[in-house]
Amino acid sequence: MTAGGDGFAAVVSGGAPHVPVLGRPAIDFLNVHDGGVYIDATFGAGGYTRAILAAANCKVIGIDRDQTAIALGADLVQAASGRLTLIEERFSNLDSAAHDAGFDAVDGVVLDLGVSSMQLDRAERGFSFRFDGPLDMRMGGEGANAADVVAGASERDLANIIFILGEERHSRGVARAIVKARAQSPILTTRSLADIVASVVRSRPGDIHPATRTFQALRIFVNDELDELVAALAAAERILRPSGRLVAVSFHSLEDRIVKSFLAGRGEIRAGSRHAPEPERPAPTFRALTKRPVVPDADETARNPRARSAKLRAAERTEAPARADDASELLPRLPSLADVLKGR
Repeated sequence: MTAGGDGFAAVVSGGAPHVPVLGRPAIDFLNVHDGGVYIDATFGAGGYTRAILAAANCKVIGIDRDQTAIALGADLVQAASGRLTLIEERFSNLDSAAHDAGFDAVDGVVLDLGVSSMQLDRAERGFSFRFDGPLDMRMGGEGANAADVVAGASERDLANIIFILGEERHSRGVARAIVKARAQSPILTTRSLADIVASVVRSRPGDIHPATRTFQALRIFVNDELDELVAALAAAERILRPSGRLVAVSFHSLEDRIVKSFLAGRGEIRAGSRHAPEPERPAPTFRALTKRPVVPDADETARNPRARSAKLRAAERTEAPARADDASELLPRLPSLADVLKGR
């Protein structure tokens, strides 16, 4: 399915900072209505929040682990006149954040996964090879950064991280080059890492930058993004009321695969063997609204190249109770950040 980002850019007291990717279908699938309560679990620059607030007389709980995003959203909080609450928190804790805001259940949750343009465009955040800045990549201000991982991880762990999270087929060569370079001097900037990767990964005109996949892998690893995603999906299951909607927009095949598998596992009742007793199965907690992911149309990708890899999946909450399992089986097998830095 394709959908256009028709420039709708919902506005609350002034122009929106950006048009969210697949914004129109996201709002449609959320079924925004008067009196509803919605969680924008990845607030960023506030694009989805603005669209939700403009669609109905409703309330939004905006969540972001990035202090800068929360601070920049202050004007939108004021313009929303009591309809928007911003909370600095990881989106894996979206249910407890809603409880803290005074809501036992909500009508919709939207997840815009990955890194925001606001983070990519600031050199000092160290997310992008397009700018020379400190090799940081942390979405929040705490914990180890990308430079720590590059400095402390073994060659084997680096190769696995880059191969699994970046899907980089030259991962062993990249890891080998990083280890060789760091023996000469610390790798502390985005430019120096990008140059090291480019010495191994060759590209032709029109290809993505050689460092794209390595930077993606380090960002996902430093911020524990896939674990956060699995926990956020389970949290959405707990906080959504019956008929509430979950919308997830992903930009990476691993993210999309996790969302797809989670919703399939929560929605399917597979037939048992006719040769064995029918096992007791939990009732479905979600009903899929998208059989295939919704993707941007040509107009949207022309206006916003970042949208080209986006996929939207949506589901509706049933009346069944949330499940107790944590769905951790959906995660790839990798060492933890702490284990990598202490050399295991």
